[in-house]
Amino acid sequence: MAGRRALHFVFKVGNRFQTTHFFRDVLGMKVLRHEEFEEGCKAACNGPYDGKWSKTMVGFGPEDDHFVAELTYNYGIGDYKLGNDFMGITLASSQAVSNARKLEWPLSEVAEGVFEIEAPGGYKFYLQNRSLLQSDPVLKVTLAVSDLQKSLHYWSNLLGMKIYEQDEEKQRALLGYADNQCKLELQGIEGPVDHAAAFGRIAFSCPHKELPDLEDLMKKENQTILTPLVSLDTPGKATVQVVILADPDGHEICFVGDEAFRELSKMDPEGSKLLDDDP
Repeated sequence: MAGRRALHFVFKVGNRFQTTHFFRDVLGMKVLRHEEFEEGCKAACNGPYDGKWSKTMVGFGPEDDHFVAELTYNYGIGDYKLGNDFMGITLASSQAVSNARKLEWPLSEVAEGVFEIEAPGGYKFYLQNRSLLQSDPVLKVTLAVSDLQKSLHYWSNLLGMKIYEQDEEKQRALLGYADNQCKLELQGIEGPVDHAAAFGRIAFSCPHKELPDLEDLMKKENQTILTPLVSLDTPGKATVQVVILADPDGHEICFVGDEAFRELSKMDPEGSKLLDDDP
């Protein structure tokens, strides 16, 4: 699937100040852009909420070639119940390990040179105590699945991801669209996947001309389409087209037209200031 790329994971955050402190000062990411919205998103980007919300994109570098985090803040909602759906993001950064120690942010070593750390809200990150030269430190996003084979059929056969690793015994698989992109790890669990209220969303881009075909394929295969092809406006920025899908376990997946998204996602030098100036 040439031209498809992994973009970001959407987190709902209850405390924007504490959360941005974690991503900036502990993980060492930068604020790439910050946007405010007066009403809920047509594609439910901010969840099932109608009120005022904000979106802050943070990452180790530009969205063109880095997998980043989208921090979604719904004004007036202070916390979200966590499910068992999101199992963590793994990144390679000895600087993040050093930052966490310096700031006395709790770390626990779960394997040699790998530390588990929790963002505000309970989201787990795994820090490998090493650094990558000239590539994105974000290595993989891990999501829970109830039936690995069913999920592999969906992500590989229908969405066209390459299977990089598969371990039947450990019930896990690693998939991706390209060697140099953040991967998706599917981890089998016992029982159903519970998304609770904190459920996130993983986003990918594809050439915009593929979006109608992708929607048609999902209809033909009787798969869930949460939001049929729709245009989303960002005040003063590019309008993008998206289709929102759900995999067999209900994980939300956004596909956005790549060309307009590259325009929308340009780094805003004022991003940090806009975030810090907001009440």
